[in-house]
Amino acid sequence: MSENKKVARAAGQISIATTGSRVLGFIRDILLAKIFGASGSTDAFFIAYRIPNLFRELFAEGSISAAFVPVFTESLTHDGKEDAKKLASSTLAFLLSVLSVVCLLGILFAPFIVSVIAPGFIKTPEKFDLTVKLTRIMFPFLFFISLASLAKGVLNSLKSFFIPALAPMVLNISIIGAAVFLAPRFTVPLAAIGLAVSFGGMLQVLIQLPELIKNGFALRPDFSFSHPGLKKILRLLMPAIVGMGVAQINIFISTIFVSFLAGGAATYLYYAMRLVHLPIGIFGIAMATAVLPSLSEQAARGDNEALRETFSFSLRLLFFMTLPAMAGLITFAEPIIHVLLQRGEFTSLAVSETAYALIFYSSGLWAFVGARIVASTFYSLQDTKTPVKIAALSVIVNIVFSIILMGPMRHAGLAFANAIAAAVNFIALFFMLRKKLGYIDGQKIVRSFVKSAAASTVMGVAGLYLMKTVMWEEGASIVLKTSILCGVILFCIGAYLLIMRLMKSEELTYLIQIRKGETRDN
Repeated sequence: MSENKKVARAAGQISIATTGSRVLGFIRDILLAKIFGASGSTDAFFIAYRIPNLFRELFAEGSISAAFVPVFTESLTHDGKEDAKKLASSTLAFLLSVLSVVCLLGILFAPFIVSVIAPGFIKTPEKFDLTVKLTRIMFPFLFFISLASLAKGVLNSLKSFFIPALAPMVLNISIIGAAVFLAPRFTVPLAAIGLAVSFGGMLQVLIQLPELIKNGFALRPDFSFSHPGLKKILRLLMPAIVGMGVAQINIFISTIFVSFLAGGAATYLYYAMRLVHLPIGIFGIAMATAVLPSLSEQAARGDNEALRETFSFSLRLLFFMTLPAMAGLITFAEPIIHVLLQRGEFTSLAVSETAYALIFYSSGLWAFVGARIVASTFYSLQDTKTPVKIAALSVIVNIVFSIILMGPMRHAGLAFANAIAAAVNFIALFFMLRKKLGYIDGQKIVRSFVKSAAASTVMGVAGLYLMKTVMWEEGASIVLKTSILCGVILFCIGAYLLIMRLMKSEELTYLIQIRKGETRDN
């Protein structure tokens, strides 16, 4: 089987599992929106929830994958399974040691962390104190999710993708259960949701243990820290923390700025970003997760030609799937949020304000997902320093545009600044990779991007025209509005695929061949 087919199939498995998790995530968000609405209290919760998630992206999922998978794959390729197992055991011991200290410090210094993340909350003591309390409750999530990320890295390197991708579902199930059964029994209902977050993190570790044992990796920590591969991982880790976490760093900057805006602004940004995360997870993270072990294996063999081909294929396929999703989110921003969230305490004003942010977040979707593939290619080459340099530029761009845009555009200005920074991050990474490899099939990638962008634009315009006739008042039937929205979206997807077929899209042809089982090994 060709490497491209392996990557596509692995990405498909991850996408299916991720879709299930995201659907549960939307059910979770619908419940939270209905029960708690958009207020100062929900701002406190989402800021507190963002703190361990920020650390998760910086120290767990992003950086562990970037530093661990290439070195683990190299050990597996050259030294065999037993040596790779020793490396994983040493890494586990290191994580247990560091995470215990980090979580303890996070709980102890929660007031200081909140004052840095959300300085605007200081002038509202009640909101500040609630944020501190929720931060302390949710900080253990970082401990568990980091261990879950290590398990995921091992399994992905062994080309086992489905169970690790399924693991986030248990977090959503935990939160949904707490919202329905526990929250009404708590004096501070949002504290029950915070406890469910930490418990869900523990479940994400437990659900992967049977798969690890099945693959012969029943890991026990090795506190001797003697494996030479661990030193290599640590050398790659710090630059990876900054480089892979650039999106979270930019969200962190947005969090600081949004704390100075009117109540509800942080909630609007949270729900908008949750919707953007749907295609990021289904397409971007799925493809980046699937492709990193293959790229790392090719880099370990020194096969740069195969690495270039895998990179080009992955990026083109990613744009083919992501650009229509971006056009759809921009076109249907308000109808989607209305159907999903407008009930209970989530008002029509909250819908329009969230849609306002979603449109501008979505404009950077292509760059959010594209940067993950380019960064994964650097990490497969065990180069984590270049993404750091680009990350620094991206952060500066985000700060500058946040300051410029938050006045006239309010919270949507912060979303747009994030999108602009993501575009700068992707473009700079792309050209630096081209310089490093000499040739990355750039013309083919650009041609594919232009085709997908053109077809997505036509699709979006058609969708906008069709939705003009639909009314979104509160009194109208939600079933009817949902049916119309789903019907128009399906029509637009069909239109996009037809246009791409007429334009002889190689990516569409390839997907059709895989579906029919006709793809031949290269």
